[in-house]
Amino acid sequence: MICSLLLLAGCKNGNEQKEEESIFAEQEQTVAEVDTMVIHRQTFQKQLLCNGRLVAIRKADLQCPKQGEVLQRVLVQNGQRVSQGALLAVSDTRDRTAELEKTQHDLERAKVELQDKLIGLGYDGDLTHVPADVLHRAEITSGYYSTRYQLEAVRKALNDCRLYAPFSGRIANLEARPHQAGTKFCTLIDDSFFEVEFKILEAELAFIQKGQTVKVSPFVHEEETFEGTVTEINPTIDERGLVAVKARVKNTSDTLMDGMNVRVVVENAVEQQFVVPKEAVVERDGYHVIFLYDPKTQRAVWTYVDIAYINLTSFAITGCEKKETELHEGEIVITSGNLNLADDTEVRVSEEK
Repeated sequence: MICSLLLLAGCKNGNEQKEEESIFAEQEQTVAEVDTMVIHRQTFQKQLLCNGRLVAIRKADLQCPKQGEVLQRVLVQNGQRVSQGALLAVSDTRDRTAELEKTQHDLERAKVELQDKLIGLGYDGDLTHVPADVLHRAEITSGYYSTRYQLEAVRKALNDCRLYAPFSGRIANLEARPHQAGTKFCTLIDDSFFEVEFKILEAELAFIQKGQTVKVSPFVHEEETFEGTVTEINPTIDERGLVAVKARVKNTSDTLMDGMNVRVVVENAVEQQFVVPKEAVVERDGYHVIFLYDPKTQRAVWTYVDIAYINLTSFAITGCEKKETELHEGEIVITSGNLNLADDTEVRVSEEK
């Protein structure tokens, strides 16, 4: 019986030791691992975010040559880039080609009659020695003048059977088809520059001015950013309290398209701000909170803050006025792993920034 009691006591002590070791191991495992950064006063890029729409700087609806007549050739397709003066389409030219040949023959006959008239007037047929008024009367009476005018008209009509690009750009909304009659040919878009149209609140007017730089990103390609310049601020406020603004953006790729919806970011620099990533700020009890890291105790310190300015990635923060807290140069802010922290929580820093 004595041996049994001694054995039981030994087992009990062994179990208690294992339980204590397990508790200590769990406590070590629950120490939160966090990232930190040291805050310093720096320039913060205050941002005004808007939604806008791109409009090509030039756009023209081109009509088929000789509307209503059959197109002989269509030389372009949707999306194709063309240079100014490029041939886009040709309508049926057979009738006008035949008329051109006939008029050229008529002109040759009229030229012979003109020379006969001049010889009859005592000139040798050299037009350079004939007085201008005599030559003009001879051209009219011989039919040379009217035939030459008719030839110019026929050549113009033949040239009108061809459609040329009035400026460099991209073909869009192509409706014409070869060997078919039609009216509208296509839309030619000059997409070398775009105007982005967006609206701001009346209260934000002081934030923007002509010549200011904006950043434009398409919603479908948010990783791409294009810079533009504010060119126009409409001096009127609509019934919703909005002001229309335009900025010009240079197209440096094939990403931007006429009518595309984009995000517009207007930036203004604000000096002497404490800047932290958005992940560093959490909301607790209706207040914004950050956790400062105390390197002596290796614990998180709950600190109320106010957000002064916001941009896409960061906050500019100050001490909380209602809670009478302050921030100081050189303090260490916990930037990750703070969602489950509480005041005086022990933490372990994985990397200091």
